[in-house]
Amino acid sequence: MSPSVPSWYGVAASVVLVLVAYAVVVREGLGLGREVLVSAVRAAVQLLAVGALLLLLFRHTGLPGALAWVAAMVVLAGRVAGGRAKGLPGATRVATLGIGAGVAATVGLLLVARVIDTSGRVVVPVGGMVVTGAMQGASLTLQRIRDEAASGRRQVEARLALGLGSREAFAPHLRTALRTALIPAVDGTKVVGVISLPGATVGLLLAGVDPLTAIRYQVVVMYMLLGAAAVAAVVAGRLALRELFDDAHRLRA
Repeated sequence: MSPSVPSWYGVAASVVLVLVAYAVVVREGLGLGREVLVSAVRAAVQLLAVGALLLLLFRHTGLPGALAWVAAMVVLAGRVAGGRAKGLPGATRVATLGIGAGVAATVGLLLVARVIDTSGRVVVPVGGMVVTGAMQGASLTLQRIRDEAASGRRQVEARLALGLGSREAFAPHLRTALRTALIPAVDGTKVVGVISLPGATVGLLLAGVDPLTAIRYQVVVMYMLLGAAAVAAVVAGRLALRELFDDAHRLRA
C-alpha cells in the first residue's frame, strides 16, 4: 500500500478526531453531540456502500454504467436543488433539467474532445464534480428567482401593465439571480491555487503525480466547473421564468 494512502488502522485512528468534535460540542453545551456521532457513522456507511458499488461499476459496466451513475447523480442533485427553492412552481423539474444541461454540455465536450478518458474511473469522479458545480448554480438561481418574484412582484406587475411581456418584465430580476448564482464559481476560479488548493490537485499529488501535471488537470476541472455552473444557471433560470407566468403573461401566486 502506498504510504500516502491511509490503512484501515489509519482510518480507525482518525475516529479520535470524531471524539474530539463530540467532546467539544458536549462541553460547550451545543446540543449537537448525537448529530456528530450519527453523521460520522452515516458518512462511513455511505462511503463504504459507494465504494463497493464503484468497484462493481469499474470492473463490469464501462462507459455506459459510468454515464448511468452520473445521470442518477443529476436526478438526486435536482431533487436537492429543487427542495432549496420550495415554493417555486416546478422547482425540482426545472432544477433537474438545468443541472442535466450543464452536465451534458460539460462532460460531453470533455469526452468528445478526448480531454478525459472514457473509463469509469475517470468519468464518475469528474461527473460528480461537474454535477456539484451545476447543482450549486441551479440552486442559487432558483432560490434567488423565488425571492425576487416575491419581493419584486409589484415592480413586475407594473411593467406588465405597461405592455411588456413576461420575459422583459422579469429580466432585471433574472439578471440579479444569475449574477448571484455565478459569483461563487467566478470567485472560486479567481482564487484557486492562491487561497485554496482544490481536492483534485491534492488527490493527484498524494498519488505521486508530478505537480505540473496535477495543476494542468486542475485547470481543466476549474474551467469545467465554471462552465457547468453557468449553463445550469441560465437553463434553470429560463425554465423557471416560464413556470412563473401563465399563458396570459400573469405572474403566478
